[in-house]
Amino acid sequence: MPEFLQYGFMHRAFAAGVVTALICPAIGVFLIPRRLSLIADTLAHVALAGVALGLFLGISPVLGALVVTLGGAVGMERLRSRGALQGDAALAVFLSGGFALAVVLISLAQGFNADLFAILFGSILTVSPTDVWLITALGALVVATVGTFYKQLLAITLNEDLARTSGVPVGALNLVLTILTALTTVVAMRMVGVLLVSAMIVIPTLTGFALGRSFRKATAIAIGMALLSVVLGLIAAYYFRLAAGGAVVLTALLLFALASLIRRRPARRAPAPAA
Repeated sequence: MPEFLQYGFMHRAFAAGVVTALICPAIGVFLIPRRLSLIADTLAHVALAGVALGLFLGISPVLGALVVTLGGAVGMERLRSRGALQGDAALAVFLSGGFALAVVLISLAQGFNADLFAILFGSILTVSPTDVWLITALGALVVATVGTFYKQLLAITLNEDLARTSGVPVGALNLVLTILTALTTVVAMRMVGVLLVSAMIVIPTLTGFALGRSFRKATAIAIGMALLSVVLGLIAAYYFRLAAGGAVVLTALLLFALASLIRRRPARRAPAPAA
């Protein structure tokens, strides 16, 4: 058995990482084609406010992030769906508002502490058994919901106007997708940190679309690349004493760069048959 598998914290890190790798691209494939990747970054900043609130109140920062992020997801989608603000404007309001609230709460809590630093940037040492169970439960909920509404989510991803005229409840599904993104943000923040959550949703998904020739193949490749990023990133973090979140995301970026090179490489022409 490799040395890094002899420790319980690595077992928990890999368990949390696998769940993260499964659900991040599963959500990303429905966001990237619609140019909604900023939703993930916005909800990450809202989650940061929830983490700061949890630490300020002396409750679980994960619970605080879950409650605040879900509330922010519903509020953001309500503003967008009712036309009170254009899509980008609604995201900007919640992104800046969430970050400002986090800064105020951090200052009231008298600065950084070890828990906040770990949640900001990710830490394999702080993933507790309780975190693993919570992450697994939230991940199972995300996977089950995506599986249940896969065809409808695919329809609004490919052509929202056509889906609406076909009777698909676009507004309700957009709310469901935003809530799933919020849950995914909470799941991933323990592994890669709040500030890098959107990267795990976006980068493996871009790799999948760069290599896959269909939506299903792109989704499968994206999940595979996310899993590979987690495994290689955690191993590198263990042996080189790196920040786990940064190592995982840098690995995902490297895989995306390789995929981009492969995609741009011209196909070799078949040799002409001999006369």
